[in-house]
Amino acid sequence: MNELFPPDSPAPASSTAPSRWQRLGLRTQLALVFGSLLVGVTVLMSLAFGELLRWRMEREVSASLHAMASNAARQLSDGLFSRAHTVEVLAASPELWIQGLEAPGVGALLNRARSLTPTSLWIGVADAEGTVRSATDQVLVGLDVSDRPWFEPGLQRVHVGDVRASSPVMSALLPPAADGAPRRFMDFAAPIRVGDLTQGVLCMHSSWEWVRETMQTLQQADSADRQIGLFIFDRRGRLIHAPGDSLEPLLALDQRLPVAHTVSADTADATLQPVQVARWQDSPQSFLTATVPLQAHNRATAMGWHIVARQPHDSAYAPARQAMHQVLAGGLAAALVAAVIAWLVARRLSQDLKRLARAANGIDGSGAASDIPQLHSSREVHRLSQALRGSIAQLRSANEAMERQVRERTLQLQQANAELEHQARSDPLTGLLNRRGFDFQLDFAMALARRSGRPLSVLVIDVDYFKRINDQHGHDMGDAVLRTLARAFRMRLRESDVLARMGGEEFLALLPDTTADAAVVIAEQLRELLAATPMAHGEPVTASVGVATLRSVTDTAAAMLRRGDEALYEAKGAGRNNVQLQR
Repeated sequence: MNELFPPDSPAPASSTAPSRWQRLGLRTQLALVFGSLLVGVTVLMSLAFGELLRWRMEREVSASLHAMASNAARQLSDGLFSRAHTVEVLAASPELWIQGLEAPGVGALLNRARSLTPTSLWIGVADAEGTVRSATDQVLVGLDVSDRPWFEPGLQRVHVGDVRASSPVMSALLPPAADGAPRRFMDFAAPIRVGDLTQGVLCMHSSWEWVRETMQTLQQADSADRQIGLFIFDRRGRLIHAPGDSLEPLLALDQRLPVAHTVSADTADATLQPVQVARWQDSPQSFLTATVPLQAHNRATAMGWHIVARQPHDSAYAPARQAMHQVLAGGLAAALVAAVIAWLVARRLSQDLKRLARAANGIDGSGAASDIPQLHSSREVHRLSQALRGSIAQLRSANEAMERQVRERTLQLQQANAELEHQARSDPLTGLLNRRGFDFQLDFAMALARRSGRPLSVLVIDVDYFKRINDQHGHDMGDAVLRTLARAFRMRLRESDVLARMGGEEFLALLPDTTADAAVVIAEQLRELLAATPMAHGEPVTASVGVATLRSVTDTAAAMLRRGDEALYEAKGAGRNNVQLQR
């Protein structure tokens, strides 16, 4: 029998020409298939991971901006209240004003008060007709200030005026600002009353520098690199503070509060989104914007301000984009490596197929066939799949590394927020002052007591056997007892008294204008009130009280508190549920 295809005869022509893909070798086809597959998976996973990271970054940045704005609002509210309270305390001293607004000691007192608040530019006293009678450095003495915006409101109540530019008269009399810019300040005024008669108004011009310094101290070290800025808008949405030298350009662009807000017809409370993407006049790009309204301590300090923290959208998401690009680049590199591996693995399979083809071409006309080699293509495919899994493992490793980076950044943010919260002055359990807030009030009271020569006393209160309550009834019941004690103490103490929780079951009460004997009476009343107050766990609670008083103008707060502690120890040693005094 003749051969099917003699060596010299051409093979029959195909009915259709092979495509470009068909003309590629098997190794190239496998490399392209697996390489393309891995590239697709890499791109999809990179996009998905980038979206997840962007969402997490948005939460982190939003929380950071909102925390920064909230802490700024809290610090500004405390500052406004402190200055308003200072003016109110100075004005509410009838023993000073009963001798007249021009008494010899008034000017010295005003100068000392200004030295205690370095940002105070001017403190003056005007009579009911508006004529300045006494002032720091005699500035404006004898001039009529009845047309000033603080005079009329200050005759009625404690008044806090919004920031304003200095008048030409004040600008000429006050020293220039360090940066040469026009002076801006706020008015803090309070009526001076002797009996039922209003004698005049005490006013303090507080430099706007304290606001700028407060805002600067709250910004994080990398705020400039991250382009984070803190702004203040007044109740009409007008910009009154901006970082650096950006205030004037933004005012020229008529920048308003960028966060849309609605006012309820019933409560007139503004409802604002905590963080949103907003447009600003000074840049075409979008900004992540957090807006927090200023929570006032009282009506006088209700300025209606909004504290706004912003960060450029691109700057906020830059780490997420960079991480996504890194993951994509790593995935593409892994895809290239996988394609090369697939090409090498396919080489064995192509050699087996060539051997099979040569064996098939070796069939002779009699039908006898040469030996057909055994092919192990399944093993080669398995090796290729191993290479693919290895590449995917590299991508997952990169993803896990990025997840660790996100967790580390989240932990850093939580630590920063915890540090800011730690600086707060209130006790979260009872709503009383904590030690930091108490120390601030103590320093102020000590200064007033030394100047006026009036008595000052302190009570150190410790709940007896409080550990038994926690052990027998649980910590929740112990917390309920502490809150009940705090409410009872607040009801008995005067508004001028300062009550704080030092931690655990220990409380401090600062009693201005209170002698040692009067403080003992108050301590006994508190002790009896506590013993008679019903508690949630159904058992009476007692306390031991140590009383100490300011001995002289050279006495210190630390020494007075130490004597209070010693008196408390004496009360404990005397069987508890009693009051001891150390003069």
